[in-house]
Amino acid sequence: MTTRLQVTSGSPYEASFGFARAVREGNRIIVAGTGPVEPDGSTTPGGAAEQAARCCTIILAAIEALGGSAADVVRTRMLLTDPADQDAVGAAKPAATMAGVAWLCRPEWRIEIEAEAVVPG
Repeated sequence: MTTRLQVTSGSPYEASFGFARAVREGNRIIVAGTGPVEPDGSTTPGGAAEQAARCCTIILAAIEALGGSAADVVRTRMLLTDPADQDAVGAAKPAATMAGVAWLCRPEWRIEIEAEAVVPG
């Protein structure tokens, strides 16, 4: 029987919306949509590139907390509010989807990212 593990990141949305940042089932880790939230709950300042970097930091911390690493990431989904930001956040990634959306949880968010990882063994 596989044990399901989950981790939170402290985002204010985890408690108010009732979700975990990431869940591990067997060797798969699924990371929920991750916005650019700073430890104090504020939005990461800057443009899409800075916000994407913050999202990736939060995602990697969740994956590591569940026993994975950046090398284990096999898929990302990037949701952008402005298609002009695609070059700023579209650096080489594993299998990836980039989509435009009308809005995210906060009007100042330019990006939200999901990720999936497969841990060897």
